[in-house]
Amino acid sequence: MLDWDDPFAAPAPKLDVVEENDAVTKPAANEVTIQPNKKADVTPMPLNNIAPVNADDKRVVNGLTDVNQLAPFKYPWAWEYFLNANKNHWTPLDINMTQDISDYNHKLTLEEKHVYTNVMSYLTTSDILAMRNIGLAVMEKMTAPELQIYQARQVYEEALHTWTYQHCIETIGLDQSEIYNRYRVVPEINQKIQLANRRLESILRSDMDLTDRDQLEDFVMAYAFFGGIFEGCWFYNGFSPIFALQRRGLMKGTAEQLQYIMRDEVLHASFGIRVVKQIIKEENLVLDPVKIQDMFEEAYEAEKIYAGYILRDPILGYSKEDHIAQFRFIANRRAKQLGFAEPFPGAENTLTWLDEQANMKKEKNFFETKVTEYQTGGALKWD
Repeated sequence: MLDWDDPFAAPAPKLDVVEENDAVTKPAANEVTIQPNKKADVTPMPLNNIAPVNADDKRVVNGLTDVNQLAPFKYPWAWEYFLNANKNHWTPLDINMTQDISDYNHKLTLEEKHVYTNVMSYLTTSDILAMRNIGLAVMEKMTAPELQIYQARQVYEEALHTWTYQHCIETIGLDQSEIYNRYRVVPEINQKIQLANRRLESILRSDMDLTDRDQLEDFVMAYAFFGGIFEGCWFYNGFSPIFALQRRGLMKGTAEQLQYIMRDEVLHASFGIRVVKQIIKEENLVLDPVKIQDMFEEAYEAEKIYAGYILRDPILGYSKEDHIAQFRFIANRRAKQLGFAEPFPGAENTLTWLDEQANMKKEKNFFETKVTEYQTGGALKWD
C-alpha cells in the first residue's frame, strides 16, 4: 500500500490502540493511544475583498488583482503559449541513441568529439541556469496567473532539457564528472556563464521593488537579455554545431533530441520577448539604447570567444566564422522583435538551414515500434 505522505517510505509500524472503555488496563509508557476525534470549532473568517476580478485591471507586474484567479484572461496569448507548449511533449527515452554510440566511438574525428563534448557541457549548465532564473527571479514577479502558468511549464521544460543532455552524455559513455565540471575549468565556456550570472543575479532578489523605476528597468533589461539573447541567440545558435553533424548523417539521435529542445526554446524566447514588450507598454518604460547596444555587443564578444574554443579547428561544413556570423544575424532578429534597433546592421544569414530545425515534422513512430504515432509536435504553430 502506498504511503501518501512519502511513497518511497517503508510501511509505518502498526499501532496498538487502547479502547476508550478499557478502565482496567493502562497503556505502557511506550504505547500510543488514539483519542477520539473532536469536532473543530471553526469560525468563518470575514471576507476582506468580495469584488470580482476585472480582467482589465490585470498587469504583468505591479498588478493588484488576485493572482490566484486565472480567468477571465487579460493575456489570452499567454494561455495559448501554455497549450502550445504541451503539444511538444517528449522525453529523452523516446529517441533511439544506439547509432550515436557507434558514431562517437568509430566515426567522429578528434575535432568533432571536441565540438560535441564542449557543446553538451555548455548546454547542460545553461539550462540549469535558465530553470533557476525563471523559477526564482521571473515567475514570482508576475502578477497575472496566465503568465505564471506558462512559466511553470517553462521551468519543467528546462529540467527536461537538463535530463536530455545528461541522458546523451551517459548513453554515449562520457565521463560525467569531467563534462559537468568543464564549464568551471574551461575559461571560454565559463566566461559565458559568468556573463549570464552577472546579467541575471540582480533580479534574483525576492524583495525587488518593481514600483521603483530604476529597479523596474533593471528587471526588464535582465529579462530582455534572458529572452532575447540567452535563449533567443545563445541557445538557438548553440545547437547548430550538432545540427551540422546531423546534416552529414552523424549523431542523429542527439540532434533529434536538440530539435525538440530547440522548439521549446523558440517558444521561451518568443514568450520572454512578448512579456518584455508588454511591460514596457504598460509601465511606459523607456530603455536606454546605449545600454541595449552594449548588452548585445557584450554577448557577441562572449560568443566569439566561445566559438573560437569549440571550433578552433573547423569541422566539415561548419566553422567559427559561420557560427559568429549567424549570431549577428539572429541577434538582429531578436532585437527587432523586442522593438530595438539592429545591433549589427547588414548581418547575413550564413546558416540558412538552421530555422528548418525548429520546423521539423514528427510523424514517424519512435523506434518504429510504437503503436500510436507521435504527432502532437508536428501540430505546433510558430506565429
